Amino acid sequence: MPNHYRYIIFYKPYGVLSQFTQETPKHTTLKHYIDIPDVYPVGRLDWDSEGLLLLTNNGQLQHRLANPKFGHQRTYWVQVERIPNEDAINKLQRGVKIQDYRTRPAQVRLLSESPQLPERDPPIRFRKNVPTAWLEMTLTEGKNRQVRRMTAAVGFPTLRLVRVSICNLNLDNLQLGQWRDLTVSELELLHNLPKTN
Repeated sequence: MPNHYRYIIFYKPYGVLSQFTQETPKHTTLKHYIDIPDVYPVGRLDWDSEGLLLLTNNGQLQHRLANPKFGHQRTYWVQVERIPNEDAINKLQRGVKIQDYRTRPAQVRLLSESPQLPERDPPIRFRKNVPTAWLEMTLTEGKNRQVRRMTAAVGFPTLRLVRVSICNLNLDNLQLGQWRDLTVSELELLHNLPKTN
């Protein structure tokens, strides 16, 4: 058991694997950005997703945040192809069927303007004459590629996906590719999360 726990948040760029081991030379991993021994991501973000990643060496906290039965909130800004109608948003809010699984109800709203985000490298593929829109989606579970599967299921494929918060933690003033230790108040809130949902 480590005597000293570390808790850091990282603004993961597009194209970075949520792991420290490099499977092939062409993969960029967390070790290209974070030089801290024995911390591991809580949950994951796919290589083609961006945003907030929490890392710690506290296995108990890792378990609590990653386990779906505790139902901790994660919020994403999701750029989709075309403008979702009310029917699609209602379906996302109620939960949609992806393969043999129905997602839990989610908080979903259409953002009135594009969020302030750094440019993605490489940029998303724009299609002439096909508008895009941004959704804010808050989930309490994290199935494999869930947000992408949900928006596809209602006919609005995801073009860009950025996680902006986990529980009380958010990107705030963190720059793309940067990390920092959690503040004392952030840690207190994290440790005082309900033990069950």
